[in-house]
Amino acid sequence: MPLQNRVDPAGEIHAHPARGMFTGNRGIIHDPETRTLLGRRWATKAWITCALHFKGVRRVPMGRNRPAGKTGWTELFFLDEVTALAAGHRPCHYCRRDRAREYGAAFGRAFGVDSPKVAEIDNCLHGERLASGGSPVTIDRGGLALLPDGAMFSDGASDYAIRQGQALRWSFSGYDAQFGLGELADTNMSVITPATTLAVLKEGYRPDWHPSAGP
Repeated sequence: MPLQNRVDPAGEIHAHPARGMFTGNRGIIHDPETRTLLGRRWATKAWITCALHFKGVRRVPMGRNRPAGKTGWTELFFLDEVTALAAGHRPCHYCRRDRAREYGAAFGRAFGVDSPKVAEIDNCLHGERLASGGSPVTIDRGGLALLPDGAMFSDGASDYAIRQGQALRWSFSGYDAQFGLGELADTNMSVITPATTLAVLKEGYRPDWHPSAGP
């Protein structure tokens, strides 16, 4: 059985065999003996997105990955960075330093902050993440055209990512269909991506997409 460590755009954690392009974490939220999640879904406000491969490091997912056999952070997996951003994660400053700097610079431009601190960004995101109690923002079909590329929304049945004026339907294995914005039913729509990250995307941050999104 697959481990429960795969994250959907709303930030919920599932058991699914597909792994995706990125890993990341929210602190230690698993029991290494059973390799199952604890009751909590985060142990820190710093929800990060990490490189799947970095300096040859190999880890046992949801195991003991710290010195002396101590429990390490809980490895979570995302289809792509678009999914991770929607779930409320941001780039890691250790293994994705350049991308983290780009995100921080875009945050600074969006909110008029010189040299924003990581804690400041995390505090903003934590109040907006759906998985940490944030409220969904409703939107109508006309409003979809105002969302930046890389933003994600839901119509109540499926999740979609905006790219080049199209809505790409999300699944754990990839984007499996593409629609014009006018083709979608104008009901039960809500924005998934946190408002802070929407502002960052509008300021030019370009997330990494899964190959199924197209060239």
